[in-house]
Amino acid sequence: MISAATATPPANRAVRTWLYLLAALVVAMVAVGGATRLTGSGLSITEWRPVTGAVPPLSAEAWAAEFDKYKDTPQYRILNQGLGLSDFKVLYAWEWGHRFLGRFIGLAFFLPLVWFWLRGRLSLRLGRGLLGLGLLGGLQGAIGWIMVASGLEPGMTAVAPLKLALHLTTASLILAGLVWLAAGLREATIQPAPARLRRTAYALPILVLLQIFLGGLVAGSHAGLVYNTWPTMNGDLVPDVSGLFVVKPWIENFVDNVTLVQFNHRVTAYLIVAVALLHALDARPAGGGGPARRAAGILILTLAQAALGITTLLLAVPLWAALAHQVLAMAVLIMATVHARLSRGTVRASVKLGPASVPFGYEAMARPGV
Repeated sequence: MISAATATPPANRAVRTWLYLLAALVVAMVAVGGATRLTGSGLSITEWRPVTGAVPPLSAEAWAAEFDKYKDTPQYRILNQGLGLSDFKVLYAWEWGHRFLGRFIGLAFFLPLVWFWLRGRLSLRLGRGLLGLGLLGGLQGAIGWIMVASGLEPGMTAVAPLKLALHLTTASLILAGLVWLAAGLREATIQPAPARLRRTAYALPILVLLQIFLGGLVAGSHAGLVYNTWPTMNGDLVPDVSGLFVVKPWIENFVDNVTLVQFNHRVTAYLIVAVALLHALDARPAGGGGPARRAAGILILTLAQAALGITTLLLAVPLWAALAHQVLAMAVLIMATVHARLSRGTVRASVKLGPASVPFGYEAMARPGV
């Protein structure tokens, strides 16, 4: 059972390792989801069958039935008329793999959760956090189907950009939650960073999540296929206001106007790089150590991500660059989340159960002398 104590339990490397492995699976899920979108495979499975859908078609008759369902979609009639069965199987494989990985993550989450819970390896606070993530995972599955259903509406050939952005952002929230909880289980004692640094450390993952949401809008609206120049947008650093708010009502420009969607994504990228740079400079005189190293690591990752984003834009979004850009965004989020959590400090009792463990994953950057 979950301990009644709200204090952090003794060191438990097994729980921490499990959470980081789950985080790695979520990153893989995001990557496969990105490939599914970029290959146009997301609408190849037209039904939501959480249990029976785990088994793909196994006979020629079953494949023919699935193909007939796809032929009845607007995407097939408008974009893929004449697509052969062998090509449909490729589309189907991407979407089936994406859904199967989601099911696997669900099992990899709930089965160990029950085991750790029954063995009393979870504190009340940690248990509540994990149950909250479990509920968020269920919501993510529902959002995924709502997203797919939006692409099956008459006249649609892809999913709605806003629903895609929400789907991606919810996955990123789950990732951040897993990493936050895992980083909080670090066994060594870490002193809190100065209040000024903590505030910026908390702001960074929030900004990254916002940028991921905006990136989802760019992907969903195909805004990366226009204005393939940098630093200007076809000669203008700032597009004309009339072009930014051409859609009526004006609020819909933030989702449907590719000019404003791409501009917002660019501006937020500049903001994140600026905040990461100022934070790294601010952390240097704070005694060095973990905060300064982590802040420097975040800066390096954000610069690399910005460079990759520019490359993706200039090359008109090739598959490899778009996937790398999406996965690197998850790495930036992981690093920013670990930094924010460790900036709060961790305090452990001197008595530990089991052998002491070494810092794990991104937390190793917090070790003195690294």
